[in-house]
Amino acid sequence: MRRILTITGILSLLCSTAFAQFQPTARVDNSVGTQSLPPYSGPKATVAVANFDVKAVKAYGEIGTGLREMLVTALINSNRFRVMERQALDAVMQEQQLAASGAAAPGQLGAQRGQIRTADIVITAAVTEFEPESSGGAAGLGGGGRVGGGFIGLMIGGSVNKAHMALDLRVIDTSTSEVLASTRVQGQATDATGGLLGGIIGSTPLGAGLGGYSNTSMEKAIRVCIIEAVKYIAQTTPAVYFKH
Repeated sequence: MRRILTITGILSLLCSTAFAQFQPTARVDNSVGTQSLPPYSGPKATVAVANFDVKAVKAYGEIGTGLREMLVTALINSNRFRVMERQALDAVMQEQQLAASGAAAPGQLGAQRGQIRTADIVITAAVTEFEPESSGGAAGLGGGGRVGGGFIGLMIGGSVNKAHMALDLRVIDTSTSEVLASTRVQGQATDATGGLLGGIIGSTPLGAGLGGYSNTSMEKAIRVCIIEAVKYIAQTTPAVYFKH
């Protein structure tokens, strides 16, 4: 009995150690802190998010579009930012022109010219790394197969697929073009990581071009990277911009 308890204890320790090892991680160069964003209900900063510049070899334009969509959603959900949409600006202006022409009945509020709001800050980002399967290797005790959803199997000799991505972010004042903050955010995860990340991302679907990575280690790397990007933007934007 004592022997069984000892073996059980060892396996429990190995499981907890391996589980911690496989958790998705994020790294922010020049980090101002990794704590979660607390609830917020004060003034907001007005921002616009530029199209992502895709530089990673294994990424392409639609991936940049999807990542931008996720960042916009996360910024809004943080309750700290009013995001001014620029990608749909042509459609907005067409509605204003249609309302001004008198050819259509106005809506309840009516589209009016001269009411488009400008942003105080623009967020730019470059996708500099995008690796869905950066490496595969054996982990743990040797021998055995996949059991219990793959986690124990990975511990006792299964293959571990890692994924990572990186964004180079800039926070820019739109009046002066001054770069207020700049950093590199990296996210990494393995296929042994449990569960999806919540918080400001919640159950938001992956953006355009990213659906193929659903329920993979790449999805977890993407989500943790976006979360850290929003935290960095919120923490480095000077308080004077939170005025709306």
